[in-house]
Amino acid sequence: MNLILLGAPGAGKGTQAELLVKRLGIPAISTGNMLREAMANGTELGKLAKKYMDEGALVPDELILGIVADRVAQPDCEKGFILDGVPRTLAQAEALEAKGVKIDHVVSIEVDDGKIEGRMTGRRVCAKCGASYHIVANPPKTEGVCDSCGGELIIRKDDKPETVRHRLEVYHASTEVLKDFYAKLGRLRTVNGDQSIEGANEDILKAIGAKV
Repeated sequence: MNLILLGAPGAGKGTQAELLVKRLGIPAISTGNMLREAMANGTELGKLAKKYMDEGALVPDELILGIVADRVAQPDCEKGFILDGVPRTLAQAEALEAKGVKIDHVVSIEVDDGKIEGRMTGRRVCAKCGASYHIVANPPKTEGVCDSCGGELIIRKDDKPETVRHRLEVYHASTEVLKDFYAKLGRLRTVNGDQSIEGANEDILKAIGAKV
């Protein structure tokens, strides 16, 4: 079963991908990891990608999608895979189809923007040891102080309200068209991400017709 997980930053894609890997026994493939792997293995596409990255340029779609096509042809993807981080745009989705990379289900994890802001802006990270907290869901025993090492808890730049709002705007601008594209192909499944992790996971499994 070949899956794509869509969802705004903070919707829980990474967590759900980890659970699906265990439940379905298929690998989750992230674009970043694929690029690093291709470069480390010294493949032709990897060498080309390295050239762009060394020059500080964006790796072109054609190259990224070539690396994706190579990666999903590996033996560990025979039973399926979960794509993370690609496609990000309509052009990438169309190119994946053209390359013959078959996608069975596209699962969109839906969470209201306001809830996502609350999730992300409530995160606190220890400046010393990196432990993660949330002011509502997982607060420290003492406000602003890490339970583990006593370090100061800070808000990461990525979790500041203005940054979160900008990331959500970018996500909606590029991803709504992807949802339309896959809906027309009959592959889009939407799942409520504003529930327990386990509940969302069960709903994803049902949506893709996997045994729960």
